[in-house]
Amino acid sequence: MKEYLDLFLIFARIGAVTFGGGYAMLPILQKEIVQSRGWASDEEIMDYYAISQCTPGIIAVNTAIFIGYKCKKEFGAIAAALGMVFPSIVIILIIAMFLSNIMAYPMVQMAFSGVRIAVGVLVVHATVTLYKKGVVDLATFIIFALVFLVLMFTSISPIPVVVTSAILGILLHSRKDKQ
Repeated sequence: MKEYLDLFLIFARIGAVTFGGGYAMLPILQKEIVQSRGWASDEEIMDYYAISQCTPGIIAVNTAIFIGYKCKKEFGAIAAALGMVFPSIVIILIIAMFLSNIMAYPMVQMAFSGVRIAVGVLVVHATVTLYKKGVVDLATFIIFALVFLVLMFTSISPIPVVVTSAILGILLHSRKDKQ
């Protein structure tokens, strides 16, 4: 029972301080899950992120489910997912009760402006971290550059781009394995 409570509390703590979505939680996740607890490796976290982006739902919750499942199977996945969403539910309920009253205050608007900047930095940090771990040679850089260009300068949905990238990754690694 203690292991499930640990999963819930760790992900509740991560969920409580993760502003800006799944990408913003990457530095915290790496520190808590990889470095402090050893529940997953950096490579596994990247794989969970990649799969979480390709599956329906919230990236942060999907990632929590994968890590929880790895640690303690089905009930671990449930404990991690509940931990991840619990703080958000509480915070959203509190904000919803007071939002219409406080949003008119200039101080609150300035605070949200500052939070948006911090979230932007967290997203950039997560992007740089993922880039360093994912782009390891010329072939992966070419895939990165093509995906970047397609997503930045076309209106193509990210779904076929991710699927195509997965296929290219399979082909790339199968070619490397044969050599």
